[in-house]
Amino acid sequence: MASSDDTAHRPLRSFGRIKSRAIKPRQAALFDTLLPSIAVPDPRAGPIDPAALMPEARAVWLEIGFGGGEHLAAQAARHRDTLMIGCEPFLNGVASVLRHIEEGGLKNVRLHADDARDVMAALPDASLDRVMILFPDPWHKARHNKRRLIQEETAAGIARLLKPGGVVRFVTDWTDYAEWALEKFGKTSDLVRVSSPGDDWTTPWPDHVVTRYEEKRLGDTTPLFMEFRRA
Repeated sequence: MASSDDTAHRPLRSFGRIKSRAIKPRQAALFDTLLPSIAVPDPRAGPIDPAALMPEARAVWLEIGFGGGEHLAAQAARHRDTLMIGCEPFLNGVASVLRHIEEGGLKNVRLHADDARDVMAALPDASLDRVMILFPDPWHKARHNKRRLIQEETAAGIARLLKPGGVVRFVTDWTDYAEWALEKFGKTSDLVRVSSPGDDWTTPWPDHVVTRYEEKRLGDTTPLFMEFRRA
């Protein structure tokens, strides 16, 4: 259990609830049978070496907040020589991705069922080729903006983790969050914005995977896509 001192120094939660409906028995069983074998080591216990997680990996990608895991699993299936690290505190989402991993026979996925910022802090400099942040909690009320995942310190942390030429991809369906993210990433000197296909925020990347959440269109705009490269 974290000490009161640890709790006092932890950043504000950038996510809401961690569980909703009851998890199906089959998926619940995977928490005991599959998750222990693919879980990222406890990031509070010390540094995390991606090479130790998958020695043969040719690249390392991190998805922060993978939701139901559709995107993470699809990318892992397409790039089986790439280590995919996925972080998600929402237990129903973890249950969902475990099913995708089992059904797809995916051997290149490692999971952290908690706050991604703990893993980010434990990873070494220049260790990632890509960071993906798709539809994070918008916290669109002004008084809640401080809870947004994308802050100046988060952007700087992502820049630290990216290899030169590595990219961070951000997608949101809330206009004000897109503007917010553009400002925060734009203030990070080591990150350079990459023009999107057709120089249009609404045009997804050719390898983008559309998820059920994206299809719901819950925000106030069509999904907006932005990408930044580590200089």
